[in-house]
Amino acid sequence: MMNVSFKKLNSLKNNFSGKRVAVIGDLMLDCYFWGGVSRVSPEAPVPVVEVDEEFFRFGGAMNVAYNILKLGGIPYPIGVIGNDNDGKIIRKLMKDSGITDKGIVIDPKRPTTAKTRVIADKQHIVRIDKEKTEAISQSIEKKILGLLKKELKKLDAIILQDYNKGVLTGNLIKQIIKLTEGANIIVTVDPKFMNFFSYKNVTVFKPNRKETEDAFGIRIKTEEDITKAGFRLLEQLNCKNVLLTLGEKGIALFEKGKPERRVPTIARKVSDVSGAGDTVISTLTMALSAGAEIFDAAYLANYAGGLVCQEVGIVPIELNTLFKAVSKELK
Repeated sequence: MMNVSFKKLNSLKNNFSGKRVAVIGDLMLDCYFWGGVSRVSPEAPVPVVEVDEEFFRFGGAMNVAYNILKLGGIPYPIGVIGNDNDGKIIRKLMKDSGITDKGIVIDPKRPTTAKTRVIADKQHIVRIDKEKTEAISQSIEKKILGLLKKELKKLDAIILQDYNKGVLTGNLIKQIIKLTEGANIIVTVDPKFMNFFSYKNVTVFKPNRKETEDAFGIRIKTEEDITKAGFRLLEQLNCKNVLLTLGEKGIALFEKGKPERRVPTIARKVSDVSGAGDTVISTLTMALSAGAEIFDAAYLANYAGGLVCQEVGIVPIELNTLFKAVSKELK
């Protein structure tokens, strides 16, 4: 549990307001077709979905940026979209939400990464992915670095949000981290398998159990395995903190020169884990930017992730919802 008074908790909440956070990574569009099934297609043995509703949501790193907005921050998403209709939809959603699109780079050689889900009678029928996962070109890398340099002095934090869709290349990661040296900017990382060990010298590295297992080629089964893996990450990446997320077992927190600490998961009715990782990294980064100690930031992030798991679909965490729930927990 957080080691703060209600007065300090309220002060922390107020400090969330106006924090400027760049979110660099794979920007995505989530598309949904909702409807019903009353017959089977005569062309193939598949259901015919009669669409009642079609809508679009932020996905990937854009969902992280949206979470930052809902937590009272000012997000600055930096990434790549295609010169296509899905890219236009993302930019319209950004305009409607009040999120700047100045960090958007259009690459006509790539499609906008889009995930289309067809849902009928509350049953997920199929998902259709449009994406290109090859690494972005050096010219696109330079554009992204240029956009970051322009905003660097205004930023409180940077989130590197990687889904292995080609934007966060090994070279780009190193250049971004190098830019922040001596700049007093928090850098948090939500990694994937590719370039896992490129994220050196950051503030917080936040992998999950499977990502860590895959990276080290091991299986994490026991408490001892968790401890060894966490300290191994800390040493190999030379980062200030490692947050190893463990699903129902909560979070294992590792800091240089300190013993391992645990943030337990609060029992909840889980409806959907989609987007929980996005919420965790967003809340963690905002809390650190607001002046929270790492354990308290991890606690808030874990709590926020648990709250969104109670919702169906990818839903951002609201600032007032989070702090109201945490206040009740502290009573």
